[in-house]
Amino acid sequence: MRVLGVDPGLTRCGVGVVEGVAGRPLTMVGVGVVRTPPDAELGNRLVAIEQGIEQWLDEHRPECVAVERVFSQHNVRTVMGTAQASAVAMLCAARRGIPVALHTPSEVKAAVTGSGRADKAQVGAMVTRLLRLDAPPKPADAADALALAICHIWRAPAQNRLQQAVALHTAQAGKGRTA
Repeated sequence: MRVLGVDPGLTRCGVGVVEGVAGRPLTMVGVGVVRTPPDAELGNRLVAIEQGIEQWLDEHRPECVAVERVFSQHNVRTVMGTAQASAVAMLCAARRGIPVALHTPSEVKAAVTGSGRADKAQVGAMVTRLLRLDAPPKPADAADALALAICHIWRAPAQNRLQQAVALHTAQAGKGRTA
């Protein structure tokens, strides 16, 4: 499975592609950051993020896009920018028919480090180890994007089984009502 992880942000939008399957060594395919100038007009910044993500989708052809789920913070401006960048990433994937998965920061940290309260340095260190890199990707947004992709690869099989079980249960419950 090839996954594009996106750590959304208006100034720095981390992107990273990881390939592999749960239980096997993973491979980093690419990592980077889509940057926009903080003083640029919001619409232009969103277009720049869209163009950057589209380039990553064209170049790496992921099977899925994993995006960090936006959560409430104290700074509403930061949340809004993150949510807008997140929506751009989801739109780019949906336009191409690529499935999108959302993972909370604590889910990603727990999957990669074993603790949902891990700090950025711990996440970077584990990403480096798991992908057998010489050094942690910089900036932290890039490492976080790779962590999102790793999290999704490891969690997708269980999530798929859960979705199938729910669908089967729903179908069986529906048959019981009509009979």
